[in-house]
Amino acid sequence: MSIALNAQVKIVRADYADTAHAAALVMLLDAYASDPAGGGEPLTDFAKANLVHELALRPQAYSVLAFDGTAPVGLVNCIEGFSTFACKPLVNVHDVAVLASHRGRGIAELMLAEAESVARERGAVKMTLEVLSGNGGALRLYERVGFAGYQLDPAMGTARFMQKWLY
Repeated sequence: MSIALNAQVKIVRADYADTAHAAALVMLLDAYASDPAGGGEPLTDFAKANLVHELALRPQAYSVLAFDGTAPVGLVNCIEGFSTFACKPLVNVHDVAVLASHRGRGIAELMLAEAESVARERGAVKMTLEVLSGNGGALRLYERVGFAGYQLDPAMGTARFMQKWLY
């Protein structure tokens, strides 16, 4: 499925077996990783060489790409998880990236809409994501498209995203 943003920009579900899609995915994720919002460090050679193959091995993974003509300009990577409370799938939006040259054009919003369509097709009960508190543009986008802070009982506060490195 694809969505046309205008005559030039198209939103498509990535086909990991398509060499153009695979190259676009790696290039866009590397650009995102190199950006301060992505940590400021490029992908390792290992990640560049193995990312698409590893994603393709995981049926719970899917990606959405944006192309301006034939040039890749945006990426959303999603990983399906499971909501134990609802006993249904959930989808974590793991990466959202739009090249700086194409930001502010609504591309991320359309890619997220396509990612949501896939999540609904999979029967997901919700979508989740993490965003850095200093990324105001992304926060405004996510709130505009319906994401909100996670909480169960307001008296218990909102959830905090935490990590523990294993290597």
